[in-house]
Amino acid sequence: QVQVVESGGGLVQPGESLRLSCRISGATLDDYVVGWFRQAPGKEREGVSCIRVSDGSTYFAHSVKGRFTISVDNAKNTVDLQINNLRPEDTAVYYCAPYYYMETEGLCYWPGGSWGQGTQVTVSS
Repeated sequence: QVQVVESGGGLVQPGESLRLSCRISGATLDDYVVGWFRQAPGKEREGVSCIRVSDGSTYFAHSVKGRFTISVDNAKNTVDLQINNLRPEDTAVYYCAPYYYMETEGLCYWPGGSWGQGTQVTVSS
């Protein structure tokens, strides 16, 4: 059974950085795309960044390009999201999920189901 645990969120001021980590167990990362998604109160879930582990293909939402980077640590079975220059509009609960690539869906899509508890990111001065 594949399980994920997200960590690294917190309360920060605008312009600061955070590093979120998604620890995945019960899966071989090379078989998956791993996505980071976020959901702010009253808003729909948004795909922030996704990476196909086997070849390193990535997707970034327009709103985070140039500020967010995604990386894989195969030794730790984690996928990290480095978030720089945080903005108040980045405030949300961040979730990660591993899933199989589907050409019909594109690289970054929410696979459904229940995954981790998420990690809260709050950006406020």
